[in-house]
Amino acid sequence: MIRLFVQVPLREGGDVPLEGDQSHYLIRVMRLGEGDEVRLFNGADGEWSARIVEAGKRGCRLRTEAMARPQSSAPDVELNVALVKRAPLETIVEKATELGVNCIRLLRTERTNPDHTNLERLAAIAREAAEQCGRLDVPQIHAAERLADRLAAWDGERALMFCDEAGDAQGAVAALLGKGPGPWAVLIGPEGGFTSAERSAIRSLAATTPVSLGPRILRADTAVIAALSVWQSVLGDGAGLEVGSALPQVRD
Repeated sequence: MIRLFVQVPLREGGDVPLEGDQSHYLIRVMRLGEGDEVRLFNGADGEWSARIVEAGKRGCRLRTEAMARPQSSAPDVELNVALVKRAPLETIVEKATELGVNCIRLLRTERTNPDHTNLERLAAIAREAAEQCGRLDVPQIHAAERLADRLAAWDGERALMFCDEAGDAQGAVAALLGKGPGPWAVLIGPEGGFTSAERSAIRSLAATTPVSLGPRILRADTAVIAALSVWQSVLGDGAGLEVGSALPQVRD
């Protein structure tokens, strides 16, 4: 079933007009027409079944019929990640969305790449990932800020899983066992790693739990996938699941 994220209220019998890329995708790419069903969600009103009631060259119109799933709250975990090159950053946004983060905060550190990020493109990637993976919301992506400013404004109620590549931290699973489920943030550094001063500043936060992701040096996009997978399996919506039910579904 095709799912689309829309930014309008959803209710029974409501009309949802679509234009531009979304209309083109339904009518020209997927070749749907009047009477065909799709699913809609907006991050607040759950997921709704809807049918195309009008299809034209300039756009189409859908009408919602019934709620398919009520809105639910996901585990409260956000991703804080240093800026990296365009391709791995896009992978990070896609996979972090699939792995359930509620927001993505981009950071500038001493060793980050220049900030040439296209927030609109990253938001589109997050939206498409949410549509495909079945979640009912889309994570917000924040413009890049300095690591020092982020740490200075840290909310003490939010625990921090600091993925420390220095090698002297406890393994991630062992470090997280026994911790509370949230709110949390996961922190991933740049391609060159954090400086010693940055590591000290991060570790000085009372909220910080330093963890190791293993003996190998991981690319930033790989580290994001590994860290979020561990967090979800220990403290998130994968905790307590049987092995078979915890395996992700794979799409082509």
